[in-house]
Amino acid sequence: MMRSGIAEKGDNRRIHALLAEYGESHRNATNKLIHWIAVPAIFWTIVALLWAAPVPDAFAAVPYLNWATLALLLTVIYYFALSWPLAIGMVLFTLLCFALIEAYLAAPLFGLPLWQFAIGVFVIAWIFQFIGHKIEGKKPSFFKDVQFLLIGPAWLMSFIYRKLGLPV
Repeated sequence: MMRSGIAEKGDNRRIHALLAEYGESHRNATNKLIHWIAVPAIFWTIVALLWAAPVPDAFAAVPYLNWATLALLLTVIYYFALSWPLAIGMVLFTLLCFALIEAYLAAPLFGLPLWQFAIGVFVIAWIFQFIGHKIEGKKPSFFKDVQFLLIGPAWLMSFIYRKLGLPV
């Protein structure tokens, strides 16, 4: 059943409706190109900032238990509720983010702590996102619905899936 253009939960086409609605404000080639760079960068910076955030002592007993892994567990559950295939791709991308964080921690750029580097990349990526939407002439989708912050990475993943002939 449809409500306000988005299929309701339980409808296996919900992910397709969300991706289509997100795509409505991402048709300009320059804006799309910016999104291919900025969306993964923003995703990584949020993971990195959560990774760098102080954790309770109780977390220390479990390897890799931090705010990033907890937040991404919830994020992956959201993706699985929308689409199993896309969720698997997002898990792989999440693991890549973890690997990049580990690589950064082993060899920080410009001598900056992870959180400082992540904030700089975050700000720059969002500036480019807004430039892309200015070029597009449409507001970012998340202004309408905050869940589109999670749909952006899935939208890009769906392009990769289509190119590979995989179902979304």
